[in-house]
Amino acid sequence: MKSLFAVALLSPVLAFAQSTPVGLWKTIDDDGKTAKSLVRISEQGGTLVGSIDKLLDPAAPADAKCDKCADDRKDKPVLGLQIIRGVKAEGDGVWGGGEVLDPNNGKTYRTRLKPVDGGKKLEVRGYIGAPLFGRTQTWVRVE
Repeated sequence: MKSLFAVALLSPVLAFAQSTPVGLWKTIDDDGKTAKSLVRISEQGGTLVGSIDKLLDPAAPADAKCDKCADDRKDKPVLGLQIIRGVKAEGDGVWGGGEVLDPNNGKTYRTRLKPVDGGKKLEVRGYIGAPLFGRTQTWVRVE
């Protein structure tokens, strides 16, 4: 009986945890099929940041560097690279106000993160100007 009560108390907490972008995500390329990396999103100082935990693309060299980056990430190893910065909750299950880096071309984009499918997937929208002008990738929760 006590375990059932504990599960009932924890259910809202677990549901909330799954409805945030915080966690480990498998990034899927724009083709919707190719897994590229694992990105860990965490909370630091009131904002969300995301770093590349593991490269899954067999064509990507393990010692790859962000040679096309133009900011403090220039020539830093892609593995461990912080690609999401400054994202905050905006309400209605959407996080934004920060940026996402594409380490392949070194460009940064404004970003919007939205957990979907009960928190099992994450829509990551990168855009310039308004969200209308951008692209969305759907990442899959690993943990």
